[in-house]
Amino acid sequence: MYLINSKEKIGKLEFAGLAVKPNAPHLDIHCQRVEKKLNSLGIKLLTPMIMSEDEMFEKSDFLISIGGDGTLIAIARRSFKYQKPILGIHAGTLGFLTDILLDEMEDFIDKIAEDTYRIDNRMVLDIELISKNKNIKLVAFNDLVLTRPSVDSIINIDAFANSKSSKMQDKHINRYYGDGLIVSTPTGSTAYNLSAGGPIIYPLTRAMILTPICPHSLTQKPIVLPDDFEVSLTSEDHAYIVIDGQEKYDFNNFTSVKIKIAKDPIRLIHRNERSYFDVIKQKLNWGSNR
Repeated sequence: MYLINSKEKIGKLEFAGLAVKPNAPHLDIHCQRVEKKLNSLGIKLLTPMIMSEDEMFEKSDFLISIGGDGTLIAIARRSFKYQKPILGIHAGTLGFLTDILLDEMEDFIDKIAEDTYRIDNRMVLDIELISKNKNIKLVAFNDLVLTRPSVDSIINIDAFANSKSSKMQDKHINRYYGDGLIVSTPTGSTAYNLSAGGPIIYPLTRAMILTPICPHSLTQKPIVLPDDFEVSLTSEDHAYIVIDGQEKYDFNNFTSVKIKIAKDPIRLIHRNERSYFDVIKQKLNWGSNR
């Protein structure tokens, strides 16, 4: 099970790739700080300004994201096939994924050089949009959302499941009628899924969550499926597919969408002492009497 924490380390530290929140010139000074620190350790900083992004991903030993969770998610998805560990430096608003603060950057980069950190392997959704012409393959770090095109419409969504362990083949599991459906990873369980009434799943779990959005039935509830399930969604209504809130596709151009857990994870660099429960207590105000 690749999600269990291990003693995995980056290995050689020759090159680090940098991704920064777009249109944020106030972060330039922090990029300069990162470069200066890396240079002091003999690590060369690579950026898309000096080479293509794909070249940067391929050559880097690890990646650094400066921004919020959205910046990290975007770079994680674009670099997914290269399987490079990612350090998220928090310069956003929420910070579920980016736990290193700007004033902690230099100290934590020292910890990376000293192998005093951990790598968490986060589950990813492997997505295939099926059409009569050409299928499109994607990955989602947080979620896939199948949603209505406007506030004055309702959609029907049929969900089917395949599972070897449960001996299912194209088993119709539900028809969702409402505003849409969220298929979430454990990492994404604290995003749209949580707002729609879905459960929080510990992020190192291998499972996918199906959460209806404003269903027109009080009995339609979220369901958590094990890691060998493959889910297919169809709809005869006009709908849109949204991946991680960053990519949008008109579902009318496709016949179905297939979703399963990807073989490989996204690898995030964290401090050894980071506790997920401390994060959600801080971000969601758990355990507060105020």
